[in-house]
Amino acid sequence: MKKLVTVSREYGSGGRQISAMIAEKLGVPCYDKEIIDIAVKKSGLSREVIESAELRAKSAFTYTLSSAMVFGDNIYREPISMNEKLFLTQFDIIEQIGELGEGVIVGRCADYILKNIPNVTNVFIYAELPDRVKRCVEVYGDDPEEVRKKITTYDKARANYYNYHTCQKWGAYENYNLSINSSYISEGAAADLVVDFVKTRTYR
Repeated sequence: MKKLVTVSREYGSGGRQISAMIAEKLGVPCYDKEIIDIAVKKSGLSREVIESAELRAKSAFTYTLSSAMVFGDNIYREPISMNEKLFLTQFDIIEQIGELGEGVIVGRCADYILKNIPNVTNVFIYAELPDRVKRCVEVYGDDPEEVRKKITTYDKARANYYNYHTCQKWGAYENYNLSINSSYISEGAAADLVVDFVKTRTYR
């Protein structure tokens, strides 16, 4: 059976690094920045605009309002907001990856987009705040004075983005097959847990 994994994660939990390890251990591609590369080509929008799409949702009200604003130079074309255009572009890319049937996809509501594919394993990575602060400073190089604010901002943006586009709750256990607290396990061991789960779980 081909192996397809989606990984949602709190900022500073090590989810991106764990995702890369999972992909390596399963022998499948890891799709993270690669999705942005494809989206740039498909949409014609700049990398900066696409990379900041999720972060623009740090205010749920502002993001909802901007998603209701439409653009278009053809009155016969159905109007669509920039936020929706970006989401639909990534939606199509993730659907195509799902059709291939293997890979590890980081974030971007992939668990929701691929919810009707039976062989997907959806994972959520989280951690205790002090450990996230430490990782952000020591590994990501974030400013120690601003790191807690950044963690709050990124988590809020990811939650608002996910909640808006999926009508589900980001981080809620029922949306995932496996949740791991990376404060109590190394990144490599966390990846091993996911790989073991993928290989031994029941598929419906």
